[in-house]
Amino acid sequence: MRVKGGNKRLQRRKKILEIAQGFKGKRRSCFRIAKQRVMHALRNAYYSRKLRKRDFRRLWNIRINAATRAHGLPYSRFIYGLSKAGIALNRKMLAEIALHDPQAFSALVERAKESASP
Repeated sequence: MRVKGGNKRLQRRKKILEIAQGFKGKRRSCFRIAKQRVMHALRNAYYSRKLRKRDFRRLWNIRINAATRAHGLPYSRFIYGLSKAGIALNRKMLAEIALHDPQAFSALVERAKESASP
């Protein structure tokens, strides 16, 4: 006597179709197509989680560079000056300070200028 899967099979199908809920057309309702689309979507989601970190770091660097150049100091000299001064702030926090508290950021730029100069 063979085993047809029964409940487990239905649970497996239901799980895939629930993930495919927001898809268009047969990608949502037809199991065989939905399964392929879900695998593709999950692969893209994994890849995009890695990209998000990269994209945010680029954004922070651009913001810091714009703010430091307004004070007459390029990004690389600013980061070098901060490390020489022993100020350990990550780029996310530097970008937030540059955006929301310009006075504090200008003080950081001054400290970086003092430390970076020979």
